[in-house]
Amino acid sequence: MSITLFTPEHSAVLLIDHQIGTMSWARSAAFEDIKLRALSLARGVIALGMPLVLTSSLEDQAQGPMLDEFAEIAPEAYASRVQRKGAVNAMNEPGFADAVKATGRRNLIIAGVTNDVCTVFPALTALAQGYNVQVVADAGASITKDADTIALRRMERAGADITSTNQVLAELADDWASPGGQAVLPVMFDLIPA
Repeated sequence: MSITLFTPEHSAVLLIDHQIGTMSWARSAAFEDIKLRALSLARGVIALGMPLVLTSSLEDQAQGPMLDEFAEIAPEAYASRVQRKGAVNAMNEPGFADAVKATGRRNLIIAGVTNDVCTVFPALTALAQGYNVQVVADAGASITKDADTIALRRMERAGADITSTNQVLAELADDWASPGGQAVLPVMFDLIPA
């Protein structure tokens, strides 16, 4: 088995449906934990100068608005987020698929809420299109622990690597003494439970 580590130069991050309503439906992880990890992932990505693609679904309905903090952390990505009109699979939304393609990256790091609906289908589609995919399991969640486990297994069987926020940020930083490592290190400290 060949292992290829993701680098900032060859990877993009996709954050899918980190919205107030959608996150409140997740029960496999606490709302505040999902929020902390998703925002930390965005902070790390911006610190490393990587492409970040945000998308939301039906913000004016029960799903609610995307987390406001994204506007502070990644103002350009937030302003250009793809606001889907209902497509469950974000990769079926032309604007999102075009934004992903425009990154020019073949390595995709994906986190979404919920993993069993919002993450699984874009991840499977990206894999089918030849992308390398890592799913950041703890920056998302599902409506139940069983649903989360089943979705993560399905994505892994299809070829996605399942990872965590800490793990993927450390992988991208590569060397704590490097400029990238130094930029990511404070984000890592924020993830340490009190």
